[in-house]
Amino acid sequence: MKHYLTIDNNIETEIVVKKSKFIANFIKVNSKEQAEEEIKNIKKKYFDARHNCISYRVLEDEKIIERFSDDGEPSGTAGGPMLNILQKNNLVNVVIIITRYFGGILLGTGGLVRAYSEGLLKAIEESKLLEVTIGREAIVKLEYNHFEKFKYYCKNNGIRIKDTSYSEEIVCKIEMEEDRKESLLRDYALKKVNLLNIEILSKKYIEKSIEK
Repeated sequence: MKHYLTIDNNIETEIVVKKSKFIANFIKVNSKEQAEEEIKNIKKKYFDARHNCISYRVLEDEKIIERFSDDGEPSGTAGGPMLNILQKNNLVNVVIIITRYFGGILLGTGGLVRAYSEGLLKAIEESKLLEVTIGREAIVKLEYNHFEKFKYYCKNNGIRIKDTSYSEEIVCKIEMEEDRKESLLRDYALKKVNLLNIEILSKKYIEKSIEK
């Protein structure tokens, strides 16, 4: 998988539909096991709720693992519609758990689909989204008097400085999209960026914020 979206931070939102309260917990996860653990934690937290409906999509070994549950709601009214929204928005490595406290008024199947869908869409809208794509890590060495210019160069060229260590020279671990790697190497060769050395590391998934 070359490209997907995820969320930066976990978020909790709430809506009320005909006196029923729907609490959405939208959580970033890195594995199926973590997703299942988060579901257990939310169910324990809201043990007195009538329903804790879930859906998740997780990338493991380059395959998308998906699961959903209506948790006692009529079949097809909660987990499935939420999974469909995650799929349409290309969201991965997330789990959504929507807890429902029944308000005494039946919503019907159409009403339930709308309520659970609205609950997730509100959580997505209030989340900080990240774009995840294949990129590269690299290690660069540079002299102290060139560091500020290098930081400016990185900011203007979509390169993220992940870690910095200070000794006789400054050593930075950076990450960038694949096409940025070629630009950096070219600028290094042409002395447009003052570095002592560049070591390109293996491909990996990298994240960058999406402005709404």
